[in-house]
Amino acid sequence: MDRDLTKRSGGACELCTSTDNLTTYVVTPKDGSDSANCVLTCAMCNDQLSGKKDLDPNHWRCLNDSMWSEVDAVKVVAWRTLTDLKSEGWPNDLLEMIYMEEDVENWAKEGQPSEDAVIHIDSNGVQLSSGDSVVLIKDLKVKGGNFTAKRGTAVRNITLVHDNPEHIEGKVEGQRIVILTQYVKK
Repeated sequence: MDRDLTKRSGGACELCTSTDNLTTYVVTPKDGSDSANCVLTCAMCNDQLSGKKDLDPNHWRCLNDSMWSEVDAVKVVAWRTLTDLKSEGWPNDLLEMIYMEEDVENWAKEGQPSEDAVIHIDSNGVQLSSGDSVVLIKDLKVKGGNFTAKRGTAVRNITLVHDNPEHIEGKVEGQRIVILTQYVKK
């Protein structure tokens, strides 16, 4: 299969065209038994797609070209990555231009958060996830706690309040409190 991917890609990353440290990326929820379900990626693309490293918006400007690939798996990865980077602004134009057949679009949307999913955003517009660490950007008087959580305090292993996008929970000075997302940064 690696030979098929190398031949299809011309020996370059199918997303950014780098030729360094190429590896196979399986596009979920498909399995890696068929090269049509995989993309040949460089180490940088693979690390970001697999979550080993945070997405670098500037690196993904390469999707402007790769989103036009004739390979469905490449289109799926391009659409998902652009969707993850929507808050940057520029990916929105590309998402409006990308063309996928209905079955490919359904594949791209599998496993993605639904349109009505509650998304928690910090004071800088960065999406928060359960388990993240955040820092308070303002002194906060804790009701019922008789103390003030000071600016700069790190709150580790937060949990998201699933029915309110403006609330997260975390421990400060050993007490579990609800914090407004507008007062934290990732």
